[in-house]
Amino acid sequence: MHSSAATVAEPVVDRAQVHELQSRIRQMQATTLESRRLETHPALSPLLPGGALKAGAAYAVRGSTTLVMAMLAGPSASGAWCGVVGMPDFGAEAAGRFGIDLDRLVLVPHPGEQWLTVTAAVVDVLSVVVVAPTSRARDGDIARLNARLRQREATLIVVGDWPQVEATLTVSRSGWDGLGGGTGYLSSRRVTVESAPRGGSGQLRRAELWLPALDESFRSASGTTRLEAVS
Repeated sequence: MHSSAATVAEPVVDRAQVHELQSRIRQMQATTLESRRLETHPALSPLLPGGALKAGAAYAVRGSTTLVMAMLAGPSASGAWCGVVGMPDFGAEAAGRFGIDLDRLVLVPHPGEQWLTVTAAVVDVLSVVVVAPTSRARDGDIARLNARLRQREATLIVVGDWPQVEATLTVSRSGWDGLGGGTGYLSSRRVTVESAPRGGSGQLRRAELWLPALDESFRSASGTTRLEAVS
C-alpha cells in the first residue's frame, strides 16, 4: 500500500528527539494557524457546537476510528495539517478515501509512554491533532496541554474520555448492510452518533450517518439531527 503520509519513527524518548520532531514538522507545515474556526464535514456540522471545530479546543470521540477520520476530513480538505498520535491501526489508505490529504498528514503510531510530550510537540505546529492516550494523564499535564491548544490555536481530538472538551461524540449504534443469505460483502455501515456538550448538560444531539456508504464516502443517512435535553 502506497501512502504519502509522513510517519515518525518510534519511540520518542528524550527532549532532543522531541525538538527534532518539531523541526521536521515545521519544515512541512507551510501555513500559520490563523482561523478560530475549522470547517468540518457537512454531515458532522449539526453534531458540533457552532457547527464546526473550534481552534484552541478539545473534543472526545468514542467507539469508532472511522468517526475520527470523518472528524479530520473537513479540516484536511480545507488545507489544514493534521496529526495522529498513538494509533498504529490508523489506515492511511482508508483515510485517503475519506478525503484526508495524505500529503498533510503526520503519523506517530508508537509514542509509548511519551505520548503526552509528543502530542504537545505536534500541537505546536499542526492545526488538528488526534491522540489515543496509552495511560492516564495527570490533571496538571492536561491543564498545560489545554493551555497550549489555546496558545497555538490548535484543535485536539482525543480517542476516549477527556476532561473539559467542547463535545463528546459517541457511536451508540452500528449496523452493516450488504450481506444476503450468508453470501456477499459488507458494503455500507449505518451508525447513530450522539454528541454530548461540554459538562454533560444541555442538548444531546443525535444523527444517523453512513460511515461509510456504498461508494465508501461519508455522509448523513437521514438528513436530520435530533436534539433532546440532558442533565
